[in-house]
Amino acid sequence: MDIHGLVISGLRGGSGKTILSLAIISYLHYKKGMKVIPFKKGPDYIDAGWLSVAAENPCYNLDSYLIPEERLIHSFIYHSGGDISIIEGNRGLYDGMDVEGTHSTARLSRLLNLPVILIIDCIKITRTAAALVLGAMNLDKDIKIKGVVLNQVSGKRHESIIRQSIERYCSIPVLGAIPRLSEDELPERHMGLLPHQEHTEKKKVIEMVLKIAEQYLNMEEILGIAKEEALQSDKRRLSPVIEPSGHVEGIKIGVMKDPAFQFYYEENLEVLRDYGAEIVEINALEDRILPEIDALYIGGGFPETNAVQLSENKEFIGSLKDLIEDGLPVYAECGGMMYLGKEIIYKGRSYPMAGVIPLSFIMNERPQSHGYTLLEVSGTNPFYPSGLILKGHEFHYSRPAVHGELNLSFTMKRGDGIINKKDGISYKNVLATYTHVHVYGTPEWAAGLIKKAIEYKSRRKINA
Repeated sequence: MDIHGLVISGLRGGSGKTILSLAIISYLHYKKGMKVIPFKKGPDYIDAGWLSVAAENPCYNLDSYLIPEERLIHSFIYHSGGDISIIEGNRGLYDGMDVEGTHSTARLSRLLNLPVILIIDCIKITRTAAALVLGAMNLDKDIKIKGVVLNQVSGKRHESIIRQSIERYCSIPVLGAIPRLSEDELPERHMGLLPHQEHTEKKKVIEMVLKIAEQYLNMEEILGIAKEEALQSDKRRLSPVIEPSGHVEGIKIGVMKDPAFQFYYEENLEVLRDYGAEIVEINALEDRILPEIDALYIGGGFPETNAVQLSENKEFIGSLKDLIEDGLPVYAECGGMMYLGKEIIYKGRSYPMAGVIPLSFIMNERPQSHGYTLLEVSGTNPFYPSGLILKGHEFHYSRPAVHGELNLSFTMKRGDGIINKKDGISYKNVLATYTHVHVYGTPEWAAGLIKKAIEYKSRRKINA
């Protein structure tokens, strides 16, 4: 089976990649009736969530820092079961971790043999846009830049000069020109920086991006570019990326999914299901007690903006603390760790949280840490063997204040962690960390969670 797709990229972050990706996906899905599989390159949850809304399909991650390249290719083949796959890149096309552009969107497009469409922010430039595109084409001639979309065009004359310049000097088509939109027309204004789960205007955003595709993009030409070349599918189409080390029966893993906690890689949950586990969704704002589960996964999100409801749901917090004291395995990332702390201090007010770990979290206006992480497991913890190297990412506005002794399990080789280049607080069968991991780069995450869930379930049976 041939896999057709496109990579949407830009020359920098904030150039319009997400809006273009949403417009293309929405048009192909809603107007053409195609099954679109979205992918996101880069450590991202919010944009990926919006891509899944537009496609009405899960969005999968393709980040070559988090995921080894062989598994990344395998994942793309395995999940591309639709009519077309659309990948939104991150930052600029060639931006990576070093001067060679390691882990860049360009490298990803070459790995997957997919064409690239560039979106160019045209504010205060005309003919220079052609120089920028030509530079991108010549920096690595193996990258298949097949077309350009202009963004923030100020009028017909502005568009005409840029369009003619690119088509003359770069010999590739201009596939669309998106004007400077009014505030009411801007999809970003309605999306904000919030996950789609918190939005009441999802339908309005989709209508807006559909309008952009219909009015300003040459969708037939864009679709034709996607169909020009293809990645050849192979046996990896049929086999999961991570083969479970065994199959479990009757294991239930709770996953907090509500407005406070929504940052999960789809693949992490998929691998737990491949083991045979049942995923039980939990709402920490509305549920009164934890259901019967064998382990709990609390992802990241925005507990600070939901702090009132979280702190007022004392019955739920009480049931969680009781089960943790009883040995319930809990894996908590970033926002999940904040929920397990003593309090969240947000806009000058203190909101009591679960009080499982001796940390307060003080929210700041600027990010306190942002980027990829590299960790060594250097202390005892419920889920990972000592000496294991983990790759992940951290992005948080909170700053921790310590109120007691900490059992810290990770030594940071890259990134900041909780304190003094350490991360990963362990308490009983709890591990709480700022770092997010992806199961394709850290299969030990799923294996460890399943193993602890089995142990906990078996112990409860003996004690029953």
